[in-house]
Order: sequence, then structure tokens, then C-alpha cells
Amino acid sequence: MPEPDMPDQNSLLACRRVWKLYGHETGRFLAERGGTASLAELAAAGIVPAVLDIDLDIARGETFVIMGLSGCGKSTLMRCMAGLIEPTAGEILFEGRDLSKLPEPEMIQIRRHKMGMVFQHFALLPHLTVLGNVAFPLDVQGVSRAEREKRAREMIELVGLKGREGYLPRELSGGQQQRVGIARSLAVGPELWFLDEPFSALDPLIRREMQDELIRLQSILHKTIVFITHDFAEAERLADRIAIMKDGRIVQVGTAEELIVNPATDYVRAFTRDAPRARILSARAVMRPVNGTEGVAGSVPANARVASFAQRVEATAGAWAVIEDGRVLGMIDRAAMMDVLVGRDVARRGAPGQPS
Repeated sequence: MPEPDMPDQNSLLACRRVWKLYGHETGRFLAERGGTASLAELAAAGIVPAVLDIDLDIARGETFVIMGLSGCGKSTLMRCMAGLIEPTAGEILFEGRDLSKLPEPEMIQIRRHKMGMVFQHFALLPHLTVLGNVAFPLDVQGVSRAEREKRAREMIELVGLKGREGYLPRELSGGQQQRVGIARSLAVGPELWFLDEPFSALDPLIRREMQDELIRLQSILHKTIVFITHDFAEAERLADRIAIMKDGRIVQVGTAEELIVNPATDYVRAFTRDAPRARILSARAVMRPVNGTEGVAGSVPANARVASFAQRVEATAGAWAVIEDGRVLGMIDRAAMMDVLVGRDVARRGAPGQPS
């Protein structure tokens, strides 16, 4: 299991050796083996593994995407994080406190006031209007009618549904219904926002529109977001960092660029194979070392994405300098562009953390 790669003091949410197993006396089974077990041991005991020995930290204000194929354990891990199900072993730390050790009334208050959730299925109350659905969690909290409707109207406007407050769910499109779900989850002002494949049931164009909407909302609200998906294209659009899961374990955590440049396993490489590399990779990731004798046709910033300068490099025969803080870090030429376009391994060209 990889070590957590983010400082503890910066995290809002953390997992420490989290397991979730289904079967007979799973906690005892794990404890008798010193808190660990192989897949073969679990299978022999008739135990179904869902989440296996997870360690990670999620920073305040971060959009952290967990992805993997169906059945890999990503939704189960999220439900453990949200306190909806109790892990078999390990700790879920929210603001440094283990959720499993909190009294149930306090846990209920945290879920009502500090956490928001949006699921794939909108789960709107069919007999309530848009306004009623968005205000519902505030009603549960005991907020006065005037205050909860004021807050609900603000959230409805925020997600672009102003003027539809009196509509029933059946009178809305799928994308509009999901916006209601988002507004409802935001009404309580959560610090931590869980989204479990919220756009996967939507048509492709509406799905992209909702991704744009989430990016817009995050630029305004700066929430800590845990987002579940099985789509790498969606993950790279939304995420600050991505965790890829397989068979209940986290295989690798990193930015989209890091996962493409330095995949830890063939499984990660397969997930990123069809990624839009020109949009994701930076000049730093595709540069090669300076040889000291070539002419320079121009320069590009080290953090510039390939798509922003590819045409300029393609149009010239010479190499372009990759610049950061006035220093030349490396060079980019047509060969580097071709590597990006055809998906050849860019690590050999001197990407960060790789030998030149």
C-alpha cells in the first residue's frame, strides 16, 4: 500500500488502514491476523472484500477523485468516509477525529451540518417543488421557514434554476433534476461534499454541462470534494488529484499528468491510455534535456499545456526552450509533439522524477 503523500496537518479527511469486509466475524478474523489478510485468506474464509487497507489524506479545498471499474470498492470507501457504514478496521478522521468513536448524536449533526452528498440517482421527493426539495434538509435541521426558503432560493439561483422554484421534479430535465440535487446538498453549507457518480446517468452533452457547472461552483465555493467516477476523462477535468482503485485497494494517487507520465502499474496505464494528452500534459512533462548546441526557435512556460503551444512548435524546424523562473529546464521539438499525439511513453524524455 502506498504511503499517504499529503501532510496530515493539511487534511480535512483522512483514512488510516481502513478495511471493509463482509462475512462472519470479519473484525475478529482481521484482528487475529494482525490487521492484515491476503485475498486468498479472505476467499478461504468466505469473506467478501470491499475495501482493503486504505491510507490517504484529502486536503481542505481539494477536489479528490476516486475512480476504478465497477465493483472495485470506490463507493464503499466513500460511504465509510461519510460515516454511512462503519469500516471493519481502521480510522476515518474528519478534522482529526475518528468518526467511529463519536457519539451517534454528534455523528448525525456532522452529517447534517458539515457533509453534503449527491448520488447518481437524484432521489428528489416527487411531491415537493424545487424550492421544497432544496429546503428539505434545512427543514430537518429545524431552520425556520423564512430562513430555509431564503437559503434555498440562493442555492437555486447559484445552480442556474432561478424561475423554476415552483416546478415539480417530473417537470424538469435530467440535468435540471441533478442541479436540484446539487442545490439541496449545498443548502446546509457543507465543509465536505461527497458526489458518487452524480453525472453518469446523464446524456453526454448534459454530463459535460454538469461538469462545467461543478467546476464553476467549486471556483466560487472552494469546498472539499470527494468525487466518484469510472471515467478518466471526467476525473482529469475535475480533479486536483486522482486515486485509482482495483480490487479494493488504491493502486496509485496523483495528478492526471503524474498518472500518465509515471503509471505505477499496467492497470493505471490502461486507464490513462485514451486520455487527451495534449490537454493534460505540460511542457515540463514532455521536454527533453538541453544538448547545448542547438538553435532555439522560441520558448514556452514549463507549466503550459501542450495543446496551447503545439501548433507553434510544429510550424518550426527548431527546438523550443522550456522556461521556469528565467531558467531553461529543457527543450521541446516536433518529435516531442509526436510522442504526445500518438501516446508514446513520455517519461524517457526527461519528465519529472524520471532519468534524462
